Amino acid sequence: MLELKWRLHRLRDHSRGVRMEEPPMEKAARKKAEGQVVSFGQRVLPIAALMFTLRRGLREFVVEAGVQALDALLEDERVHLCGERYRHDAEREAIRAGHAPGELVMGGRKVRISRPRVRSADGAKELMLPSWRTFAMEDPLERDVVDKMVVGVSTRKYERVLDAVPPEVDAYGTSKSAVSRRFVAATQKQLADWLRRDLSGIVLTAIMIDGLVFDEHTVLIALGIDLKGKKHVLGLHEGATENAAACGALLDDLVKRGVSTQRSILFAVDGAKALTSAIRVRWGKRAVFQRCQVHKVRNVRDHLPEELHASAVATMRQAYKMHDFTKAKQQLENLARRLEEEHPSAAASIREGLVETLTVIKLRLPANFARTLATTNPIENLNSNARWTCRNVKRWRSGTMILRWCCAAMKEAQARFRAVKGAEKGMPVLLSALRENDRLLDGAVDGAAEAG
Repeated sequence: MLELKWRLHRLRDHSRGVRMEEPPMEKAARKKAEGQVVSFGQRVLPIAALMFTLRRGLREFVVEAGVQALDALLEDERVHLCGERYRHDAEREAIRAGHAPGELVMGGRKVRISRPRVRSADGAKELMLPSWRTFAMEDPLERDVVDKMVVGVSTRKYERVLDAVPPEVDAYGTSKSAVSRRFVAATQKQLADWLRRDLSGIVLTAIMIDGLVFDEHTVLIALGIDLKGKKHVLGLHEGATENAAACGALLDDLVKRGVSTQRSILFAVDGAKALTSAIRVRWGKRAVFQRCQVHKVRNVRDHLPEELHASAVATMRQAYKMHDFTKAKQQLENLARRLEEEHPSAAASIREGLVETLTVIKLRLPANFARTLATTNPIENLNSNARWTCRNVKRWRSGTMILRWCCAAMKEAQARFRAVKGAEKGMPVLLSALRENDRLLDGAVDGAAEAG
């Protein structure tokens, strides 16, 4: 091996006009004869350029070898069923029936392969070779198309990201229309499965709901957090706006698929009245609301002149960082009182839903855990991933198309979800508060029943 490496190095030096050294094996023999210590050191060989040149040929060699191996495997199975060619066997189970054109998926494309045929001994029916049945049943092409498109590969550039195959291999299925058809079929099935998932096995402690706008369509997305702080995309619903009908349809779908309305849940919302009303209709007092603090700060700032932005925002953020509910509430009320005379709209915005913006403080959740649940940022990040995934779409043809793309984007994002920060210490506190709310409500119901 060392001698071979030296010869490659020697060819490079000879081409550059460099003086050639003594071959390592001859040099070692000479040193040994002279009584010198022989040491073979590692030499960094300039083979990167050579490998770059051979890389395409190596890929084609591997693919061609794989095709030949498949042919040999299929022929071996046919021999097992039919016996050796041209050898009479009265007890054979099947007979040879020539070859037929077939297709398999290879390297993100379809390839045409001549498959050996086998028929039953009486010739009544064709038998499928086990290996061919196994390979034909697998359809990684649809999964491959979806994976590539959700990371930004367009249908026109799909073929460019695939590995090369030998010219002898008859490959197809990489045109723009073929890739598009595969993507539509795969995402349609994915969407149907997604919308039928059973959610009864997930014990939810918090739900966040927000809308994502595509042209004239709005997709409502529900994100749930379970007992371990793990996030789940619960459902999607397409509508014209975030109105009461669309919000109610999304919530009804969640309830139908197993989300319980008999346990208290923390709902982190942006303050939309239609959504809040729809939640109250279905969960009643078991819905514990946390208004998004980021949205509230933004709304108040928009009612103020630019010179007051910094001071108002700083005051509100300071209140939201407090651990004492009473003090935080007092600071926000003081701010509203100072602004009331000259900027009544800003003061009204602060007072509107003020207590609900402090729910995580009132529940005494740990700071890092409360910081996540105090805003709708987790679902905003999810929406950002969806927008990035859908950026290559230039024209939305229908609401179904939007849902298919959103579903693919949600599944891609969910695969990278991390548990909510601080859930290990904060989740028991939240769960205890929610169960206490349940006990109070159940006690009130029992008391009312006895009084009646």
